[in-house]
Amino acid sequence: MNAAPMLSVSQLSVSYGAINAVCDLSLEIPQGGIVTLLGGNGAGKTTTLHTLSGLLRPKSGRVTFCGEDITRLPPHQIVARGLSHVPEGRMVFANLSVAENLAMGAFLQTDKALVAETREHIFALFPRLKERLRQTAGTLSGGEQQMLAIGRALMGCPKFLMLDEPSLGIAPRLITTIFEKIVEINRTQGITILLVEQNANLALEISSYGYVLETGHIVCQGPSRDLRQNPQLKAAYLGG
Repeated sequence: MNAAPMLSVSQLSVSYGAINAVCDLSLEIPQGGIVTLLGGNGAGKTTTLHTLSGLLRPKSGRVTFCGEDITRLPPHQIVARGLSHVPEGRMVFANLSVAENLAMGAFLQTDKALVAETREHIFALFPRLKERLRQTAGTLSGGEQQMLAIGRALMGCPKFLMLDEPSLGIAPRLITTIFEKIVEINRTQGITILLVEQNANLALEISSYGYVLETGHIVCQGPSRDLRQNPQLKAAYLGG
């Protein structure tokens, strides 16, 4: 990581009242890479993403994106700068159609031609969404809803995409497809990706670097290939 990182987090601490959820967390994400954040339930992974996207305010620390301090910016201003968040559980608008959900993702875009072009790229990535364009999002399968959640985030034309547990609640046959599409988004569109995922094997397989979070602290980090061979990590997360 010789060049300045695209996203830099320095000594970030986040609390829920008296409960410290994230403590002095520091990490760097290089432009164009896929980095994964691993950890068990309650480790602080989702809290970290919520703080990076402006949904939570940190107690202390700093978040820098493309050289700008975004620590105190509201979510819509963070999205406008090119950082999009696909939340845990997908959080699609269940009563709206697929088309309407995608339109919601483009709410900050003013270039209609770019919006139309982006939508066509998403249909090429996820043909199933085009087939179900008028279908209510709440009636889609878990895998289809995840495709829609990713597509909705891409409608904002992000430079940086955060994905929170994309394999959660998805049929096993579709998990591989979702992860292949994540790699495709990174490679063909040049979008930098921060991946939070409990399926450590899959996450380390597609990422170049990883951080391991336990009770709000980074306890291990390194190239993904090295983490896959780490005996403690294998025992805790990889079924080794």
